[in-house]
Amino acid sequence: MALTVLNELLIEDPSPPLLLYQLNKTAQLGTLNYQSCYMQRVFTHFPEILFIHRTYNPRGEVLYTFLVDGPRVPLEGHLSRAVYFAILAKEDAEALAHIFQVFKKFNPAWERVCTILVDPYFLLLPTLAMEFPAAEVLLSAFHICKFLQGKFCQLALEQPVERLLLTALRSTMCSATAGNLRKLYTLLSTCIPPAQLPALHSHWLLNDRIWLAHRWRSQAESSRYFQGLEVTTRLLSQFFGTTPVVEKGMSALLQYLQQNSGDKVSFNLGPSPLNRYTPLEGSPESPKVEQLVEARIQHSLNAICTGPAAQLCLGELAVVQKSMHLIGSGSEKVNIQILEDTHRVQPQPPASCSCYFNQAFRLPCRHILAMLSAHRQELKPDMLPAEWTAGCAPNLSDILESTWSETLEKRLAVALLTEEVSQLLQHCSQEEFERRYSTLRELADSWIGPYEQVQL
Repeated sequence: MALTVLNELLIEDPSPPLLLYQLNKTAQLGTLNYQSCYMQRVFTHFPEILFIHRTYNPRGEVLYTFLVDGPRVPLEGHLSRAVYFAILAKEDAEALAHIFQVFKKFNPAWERVCTILVDPYFLLLPTLAMEFPAAEVLLSAFHICKFLQGKFCQLALEQPVERLLLTALRSTMCSATAGNLRKLYTLLSTCIPPAQLPALHSHWLLNDRIWLAHRWRSQAESSRYFQGLEVTTRLLSQFFGTTPVVEKGMSALLQYLQQNSGDKVSFNLGPSPLNRYTPLEGSPESPKVEQLVEARIQHSLNAICTGPAAQLCLGELAVVQKSMHLIGSGSEKVNIQILEDTHRVQPQPPASCSCYFNQAFRLPCRHILAMLSAHRQELKPDMLPAEWTAGCAPNLSDILESTWSETLEKRLAVALLTEEVSQLLQHCSQEEFERRYSTLRELADSWIGPYEQVQL
């Protein structure tokens, strides 16, 4: 009877959705997959980051909800980011692989998934990695926050201590900088008894790969993000988690989606993009597009580089995100200006730049990363030396000791100063040029000899 109600709901839907279900030997529901045409279009436009949330009902059956995530995805509208529902009567590797394969069959954009966010209790990671081999699987910031909130309550802490930890957790989640995460980690180490601390997995707070997928949000965006997911997960629990009959829970959820179709208005869906690397010709640059490009650069840095190399380059990218201007380009080289520094970038692999950072470490500097961001490109393995490639370098100190010397430091300092002086002399008036040249001439004579012997 419940399946009949489901089918009646689908008939009323103006765009026929996907509904696949399998019955077991006792005529009970084994798996159910649902996706409306609108949900499919949303995923096609925002496939880069997939957020998976699981909701259990009283009988132990589980609803998998796939939601899109990332910089380009609007935050407004409860459940408007949901792109797929799947129910498993038995949560094992075989059943999970089946729903992923169905999802992939009806969503060709699955190949463009870069990151999958899951909860800490998700144990079937090998199945996920097998079905999405090119995607990086990370714990989601939202699920870590909910995990820690639950642990604080279970530990039966004193009320002032629990209130302090919850306040610090909310504040940190809305501004997940490395410094704030370190402070929360220290606070947990101070307030939680040592015997109970391992259960909190506080080391997650120091795993920068987890927080890079979330850190691009501003404080206000982070607050709306967590509030939106809180409402979404409560709705899923309300409709599915409290109903022992799977079909009735799903019927209630689909009825809610139909009655609240206004949630869809926050998305502006045009024709599906054919290629994730193709620029949107003729459209103005938006902050969301820039954030997506920077997120892709972060992902490529983490995927290609060693840990120390990624940390150094991410520091350079942080400067790019605050101030970056592409000031001109030629046939072979691109001029990048960040604040008051101007350097020449050679984009052909291996990419190089005249700046101090690139010359010293031979890593993609802020100027190379700015060029990649401006051209909406990602880091390629052939753009950095082999010793910085993931799996090659044992640690940061080994590389620094092998590439650094006092002579190199002096040479780079002189080269940078010479370049800066040259730029100033070339772009000043004739009168100013003669005055500055005379000053340099006197300085050179006093250091290295008279004009007859040394040409400036």
